[in-house]
Amino acid sequence: MFPLVPNLISDELNLIVALLIGIAFGFVLEQAGFSSSKKLAGVFYGYDFTVLRVFFTAGVTAMSGVIILGYLGWLDTDFIYVNPMYLQAAILGGVIMGFGFIIGGFCPGTSICGMAIGKIDAMFFVGGGLIGVFLYAELYPWFEGITNASFLGNIRIFNSIGISQGLFALALIAVAVGAFAATTMIERKVNPDGPAKQFNGFYHRLAGVGILVLGVVLVFLPDYKERIFNEVSDPEYLRSHPLKEMTADEFAFRIIDRDPKLVIVDVRTSEEYSKFLLPGSVNIEPMQVFQKEFSEVLANRHKKKIFIGNDEIQSRTAALIAQELGYENIQILCGGITEFNSIFLSGNGTVQSAGCSFASGEREKKSDIVVDIRQAKDTERFRTKAGITLAAMIREAKASAVKPAKLVKKVAGGC
Repeated sequence: MFPLVPNLISDELNLIVALLIGIAFGFVLEQAGFSSSKKLAGVFYGYDFTVLRVFFTAGVTAMSGVIILGYLGWLDTDFIYVNPMYLQAAILGGVIMGFGFIIGGFCPGTSICGMAIGKIDAMFFVGGGLIGVFLYAELYPWFEGITNASFLGNIRIFNSIGISQGLFALALIAVAVGAFAATTMIERKVNPDGPAKQFNGFYHRLAGVGILVLGVVLVFLPDYKERIFNEVSDPEYLRSHPLKEMTADEFAFRIIDRDPKLVIVDVRTSEEYSKFLLPGSVNIEPMQVFQKEFSEVLANRHKKKIFIGNDEIQSRTAALIAQELGYENIQILCGGITEFNSIFLSGNGTVQSAGCSFASGEREKKSDIVVDIRQAKDTERFRTKAGITLAAMIREAKASAVKPAKLVKKVAGGC
């Protein structure tokens, strides 16, 4: 439940929900016949392919659900744990588990299901599995080389073969439909009285066409984060969606005044941020605005969130993402950090460089505006003094900077 957006339940309640889902999952397994070793072994002997159909159905349903929920923004796919791939161990483990499945008639999950309803063969299977786990743990130094060999990282199949997740989903759905058709024909020949006897050919063909149509739709569903980022990065979108702006002078004054209602969101890379950081700022790169770690910072509607980047477009892009996600009281720094440094830290404190430069409409350049001489002198005096104060505050902030908080650990799972 944790990757769902918004996070509706606490970590403690999450465990209870997981327990209830586990009980429901076990019930479904039992109802599907997975507590019977004969039914499970049937897939290897060709007389009952219920296991294959259920596995393919579960895989296609979960895959389609993840893609659709991710597209809608209801699921944060960054929090979904991807098991690391150790190639040699995966191949060897698959072979061992396959033989165990054929000989014992169970996999680890279905054996627990069978044991729960009193199946004696399932109890022996679980007992053998526990003995195997104990022996593996005791003899781990002997197996460590194989276990950790050929590490490929947290890879995904579609990334490995260089295709989009939607295209891979369509391919897997096509394989599933083909497997359903092929196994039905095999089952009817090997076991005429098997489960395939009850299948209605018309409805099954209709369902196959429907799921293939869904696969085609999945091909054209972009990732939610990618879709939002590409949308707000479009120059036309930037021009047509103005944001509240804060001038460099006001921004400097609020920093020096240590305004408690000011939150500085620095959207530069972590490397750039570590070299130069403003006091009280938090580093949130544009794509990290989507992540839950920073929702507490961005969701406080009573504070002004000032987005700053190297230039104004960079900060506007990140600010518009935050605005699209429903965060309020969003502003951007006119001119970005480059202009701010030019005014206060490089001794170039001219009035002409103080304005917003991005054209979110028909906006005149500041150099074309006649500025009152007295106001110009006051502004220049303020910038000179502020520059000295800001330089000292920046040095102090850099000296006392702490390491950024680690991102929330992904939710581990799987079997």
